[in-house]
Amino acid sequence: MQKIVFYILCCYVGATLSVSAQQKPRGCTAYTVDKNTVTFACAEGSKLQLQFSSSSVVRVWFDPKGELQRSNPSFAVVQDQLEDVGEIQVNDEPASFEIYTAKLRVRLNKDPMQLLIYDKWQKLIFGDYKDQGLVVDGTRITAHKILREDERIYGLGEKTGPLNRRGRNYKMWNSDKPCYSTQEDPLYKSIPFFISSYNYGVFLDNTYKTEFKFGTESADSYSFEAPDGAFIYYFIYGKDYKDIQKQYIALTGKPIMPPKWAFGFAQSRGLYTKEDQALEIAAEFRKRKIPIDIIYQDIGWTQWLQDFEWRKGNYTNPRKMLSQLKEQGFKMILSQDPVVSQANKKQWEEANKLGYFVKDSRTGKAYDMPWPWGGNCGVVDFTLPQVADWWGNLQQKPIADGASGFWTDMGEPAWSNEEDLDRLYMQHHIGMHDEIHNVYGMTWDKVVKEQFEKHNPNRRIFQMTRAAYAGLQRYTFGWTGDSGNGADVLEGWAQMANQVQVGISAGLGGIPFWTTDISGYCGDITDYPAMAELYTRWMQFGVFNPLSRAHHEGDNAVEPWLFGDVAEKNVKAAIELKYQLFPYIYSYARQAHDSGLPLVRGLFMEYPQDEQAVKTEDQFMFGEQLLVAPVLKKGERVKRLYLPDGEWFDFNDKKTIYLGGQQIAYRAPLSKIPIFVKKGSIVPMMPVMQYIHEDEQYPLLIHVFPNYEGESAQFELYEDDGITLDYQQDHFATSAIRCTTTETGWETEFVAKDQGYSPAKGRNLFFHYHVESKPKQVELGGKSLAELSDISALQGRSAGWFWDAEKQVCVVKTLDERNKLHIKIQH
Repeated sequence: MQKIVFYILCCYVGATLSVSAQQKPRGCTAYTVDKNTVTFACAEGSKLQLQFSSSSVVRVWFDPKGELQRSNPSFAVVQDQLEDVGEIQVNDEPASFEIYTAKLRVRLNKDPMQLLIYDKWQKLIFGDYKDQGLVVDGTRITAHKILREDERIYGLGEKTGPLNRRGRNYKMWNSDKPCYSTQEDPLYKSIPFFISSYNYGVFLDNTYKTEFKFGTESADSYSFEAPDGAFIYYFIYGKDYKDIQKQYIALTGKPIMPPKWAFGFAQSRGLYTKEDQALEIAAEFRKRKIPIDIIYQDIGWTQWLQDFEWRKGNYTNPRKMLSQLKEQGFKMILSQDPVVSQANKKQWEEANKLGYFVKDSRTGKAYDMPWPWGGNCGVVDFTLPQVADWWGNLQQKPIADGASGFWTDMGEPAWSNEEDLDRLYMQHHIGMHDEIHNVYGMTWDKVVKEQFEKHNPNRRIFQMTRAAYAGLQRYTFGWTGDSGNGADVLEGWAQMANQVQVGISAGLGGIPFWTTDISGYCGDITDYPAMAELYTRWMQFGVFNPLSRAHHEGDNAVEPWLFGDVAEKNVKAAIELKYQLFPYIYSYARQAHDSGLPLVRGLFMEYPQDEQAVKTEDQFMFGEQLLVAPVLKKGERVKRLYLPDGEWFDFNDKKTIYLGGQQIAYRAPLSKIPIFVKKGSIVPMMPVMQYIHEDEQYPLLIHVFPNYEGESAQFELYEDDGITLDYQQDHFATSAIRCTTTETGWETEFVAKDQGYSPAKGRNLFFHYHVESKPKQVELGGKSLAELSDISALQGRSAGWFWDAEKQVCVVKTLDERNKLHIKIQH
């Protein structure tokens, strides 16, 4: 077999590769410039185009045919003009072409053809590997890049295995993989974006079954390849991981913000499909005072796939049910599948007559898709514009009854894995299935979101999906699919542990809002006492998922009280902690919307220069202030964990301090989650409620862990109405809190700023200063505050302070009148 070798940015099409010899490549000799775009005309009619989206982002497009056309616009990129870079100037040197931006030096060597990108200090950041920049084999194109000995690779979205992708291969092909192993690939979502420790990222904007090989074929190089379609990738340079991810989000779109109640706890089960059951479960949660906001209903809630009608016999008065749940502070989320069952004759015949199903290219008729339940189905073609209103009218029926949102399941579509070759005969309105497969779920989620907003103006959607492509954050949230050990549910420890890496990587892929199935989806639970430890530890990790849902297959119930009194007590405490942290979590949710930075972050992102932190993959930062080291091993009661440089407070007692830069042994009985807060942090909290904002006048509990003398701790609290889309118009309130440590004590400023939204005026503010000794005096606005005997004495006063010697905390109370506050504490 002969191969034609092309070199990225030289676009050469004349070298032939055979078993015995390789012709020396020839290069590009001419170019044209159109503003920010340079197109090189190369041998054999090929072209390579460089578009400078900004001074640090370069779109590279290679076409062996020289047509520079694609079958569909990008599904992921919504804005590729990030900055006005003016007209590009190309220096035509004897051996190379060179282009300079404010941040980069781009060199294209002529012979051999080789693309090299340097930073402005002339350090090589990214480059073609020797003379193998690009290899073309038919429609398949492979790019080979230099891999440095110390280079680390992160990303590709939800992937199993270690965070550092070096030494492993990965495919992008959305796959239904129930009970997936800790090494299995591919999984449900395809996000062909990765970040290198050499300060760059690459997004391969190709929806086919692309592949990534990070040093498995050579210790000195890695590759990424596409079997067909336009070969387009974006090179993104940044000062650090955060900068790179922000630019990726600028390209692919901001994540939508969930409604505030989405950050509460959610309970689910495969056979949550009955009205009486939902009311009974809700009542039991409220009776036991375990906080919860959401009850799910799995696909069996429908009469048929997918008519959005409540199943007869299971639901007698769904509107009344939903009204009763609403009165108790509950929201209900319903499952939907992207198909219509042939047994659902009325709807199937209607959709088939209208041509709304994906076609079989062999027959021209609706593709006959076997489905895990409901019999054979027609696959709805969401790439057909007319489908949107039809589907939107259907899905609005349960929303009008009082349901609050959807989880879109089976959108790979299910049973369309690599081995299911017959699916490749599916013909969508805009292309064949090999091109559309990875974006099928996202085209569905786009319709679900846009139709929800059309029918429910200025209301945030809750939509959580399983299968998607890069850019999904514009439409939906995610969950990590069917995790757990199906063969033996009690042996699901490894699967739970790997969910830490899967979740961190999801955040890197532009999915800041996600959950694992707490308890693990897979496996029959026959011995609840034996399952109690795994369930408890999974919950203690799960409450630090941005969205937290307990879910299990079939009729395997995973309500907290089923696992015994001790488990219930510990699980309840974990859920309560999530509710207490809501002000902190919601502030980071806004940051995620603005920048794409996830709430759950690998230690490497916050401490990239700390060699031990970079190697630590079983812990994570929750925002910038909190470090969480969940217990992930059976029987473990002492967790060996790593604390980066600095000093760290034990968040459980808020007074024990550990010196960072070392590994510690932390006692972690079943009642305790190892959580730490860095010295010099502020963490806003609220009292435990049974559902988010049960008390709209709730007090703010502002925990201050002062910094060193001459330094400050600070936090910007973010608030909005939590329900509407007004946040997209920047209608919100912020409270900037800064505590500066002085020679004589601490001075705190609280500066409120309301724009289009104001929180409850006159609410109580409790500042908790975690310090070593009792202050001598506390002043508010220059006036001395009264010292009181205990915290209960504060309840009837507008202002005052007291010292809790046991907890080593000084509590200062005042009112939030949305004006500037100044608190001075003398020690």
